[in-house]
Amino acid sequence: MPIPDPNRTNPATLPDGTEHAGTVMLSQVTDHPRFQVGEYTYASDFEPPENWATHLAPYLFENSAERLIIGKFCQIAHGVRFITASANHAQTGITCYPFPIFDPTQMADYQPDTRDTVIGHDVWIGYGALILPGARIGSGAIIGAGTVVRGEIPPYAVVTGNPGTVLKHRFPEKDIAALLSLEWWHWPHDLLQHAEQALLAGDIAALQQVSPH
Repeated sequence: MPIPDPNRTNPATLPDGTEHAGTVMLSQVTDHPRFQVGEYTYASDFEPPENWATHLAPYLFENSAERLIIGKFCQIAHGVRFITASANHAQTGITCYPFPIFDPTQMADYQPDTRDTVIGHDVWIGYGALILPGARIGSGAIIGAGTVVRGEIPPYAVVTGNPGTVLKHRFPEKDIAALLSLEWWHWPHDLLQHAEQALLAGDIAALQQVSPH
């Protein structure tokens, strides 16, 4: 099986030979100064939007202080939303009402929360998951359908529920350390081709044999 072309907008070809319009390589369809996404990361939607960045992160504005950073090889299902820091209200006063946003002279400088939202590499985010401001999801994690994620999620954790809770880890601790050390998501395209079977089989020893390090 070929490794998909990261520069192809619609990387999935249906059996009839047509491209699946609802699946896109995000790096090819996002041009947003605060939205950073790695190669091979794709998103799917039953109703493909015109603006994928705004669709996925509706509160991330061009003048936002925070960034949304998504690594390589992530898989983002229909209905996923990233609620970034610009959506947050101040919570230190008597009221959370954002009076300054209604004053043009204050609006641009008013942002109580400036935390980045950071998604690692090879993260699968399931149907309808909600990623809250400042969340940090480790590489290899699986975020279950409908999960609400806040805070920090460790690498290769399986997370479900509201609030998102670590159900288990996908591999033993020593295997997770080995995978994080291999950083296969940074390998060149031709090497990934050789590594595909090991990746699909969960064969860490075989992956280590292919590793350039």
